[in-house]
Amino acid sequence: MATTPLAASDGFRVFPATHARFDDVRTMVGPKNPTSSVCWCLSHRIPAKENRELAGPDRGAYVEALTRRRTKPGVLAYDGDEVVGWAAVAPRADLPFARSTKIPHVDDQRAWSVWCIRVRPGHRGRGISHVLLDGAVTYAVQRGAPVVEGYPVDNQGAKVDLTMAYVGTRKLFEDAGFELAARTDATSAGFPRVVMRAAARPG
Repeated sequence: MATTPLAASDGFRVFPATHARFDDVRTMVGPKNPTSSVCWCLSHRIPAKENRELAGPDRGAYVEALTRRRTKPGVLAYDGDEVVGWAAVAPRADLPFARSTKIPHVDDQRAWSVWCIRVRPGHRGRGISHVLLDGAVTYAVQRGAPVVEGYPVDNQGAKVDLTMAYVGTRKLFEDAGFELAARTDATSAGFPRVVMRAAARPG
């Protein structure tokens, strides 16, 4: 396993979701019932029809295969040896976002997307989302991303329903150095979503 974290803060460390860490990916995004046809963080990674047809254990097998690829499907945050967070990150061109009619393309740069940030219950409110986002950006830049995007809610400080909070908030992305790039026609939990962007930082 990698020994150099992508990001570290307050004792938390972030690493790529390699195949050796697949059990931790399962902990973060796999359903409690392994035969269930939900989650695995696939609803925005693959086309809707394929997501509907991919059932039960096949969903986990699909994600396991992703962890074997050179470009990993996301990053994981740890508190010591315990996995506590997940962020999905990938080139936008490889995602349904590439064809979205609600979330606009800002320009023709080969943007990467961070679209899901998840912290385990019992660990929230400790700043893990911030180090996860930093790690996701670092990973994207290491893989050649010229710019990284997120599509969080612009909730202006209002509380966001936890089931929809995975998209992140505008403030979370602003704290990580992202800037508002565009408004969208998309909403989540009743709040408008925005395109936030951060350019790759040298070094």
